[in-house]
Amino acid sequence: MSRPCVFFDRDGIVNQSPGPGYVERVEDFHLLPPFVDALRLATERGYAAVIVTNQRGVGRGLMTEETLHAIHDKLGKALAKEGLTLLDIFYCTANDNAHPHRKPNPGMLLAAAEKHDLVLAQSWMIGDNEKDVLAGQRAGCRTILVRTDTDSTVADYCVPTMDDLVPLLKTLL
Repeated sequence: MSRPCVFFDRDGIVNQSPGPGYVERVEDFHLLPPFVDALRLATERGYAAVIVTNQRGVGRGLMTEETLHAIHDKLGKALAKEGLTLLDIFYCTANDNAHPHRKPNPGMLLAAAEKHDLVLAQSWMIGDNEKDVLAGQRAGCRTILVRTDTDSTVADYCVPTMDDLVPLLKTLL
């Protein structure tokens, strides 16, 4: 059964951004309450939800793939306490910017669409970086950028903070 999806970037959207650098330890992963609200709304409106995240820290040897899985397990347990689940999490650990799955390339979104029969033209990509926006557009999705500096973006919609995301999603989904 084909359905639309809301794709979420991870750091800065799902969890508190570490700023420069990476979330390298499970204890440094802090779920953002506005993401929980956005996920709940997307689910209630019939959208699948998938995280697509570049995780170059693994490729650079700053953390292991096992730690990345443990972080995602922590996320899954936190969402389960809220009665929520994700359809999937796609991540790219490649250092090579030309890798087809490394955003701004659309490979993770395309792989998710193929694996889960998602309708990209009816889907959304939400991120806090122009790479997220470009990946979403290259996959054929509409896009939302969550960032205060939006002067040079090509995103379809922009909100300054995660707290502003749910009100926008209520009008779009």
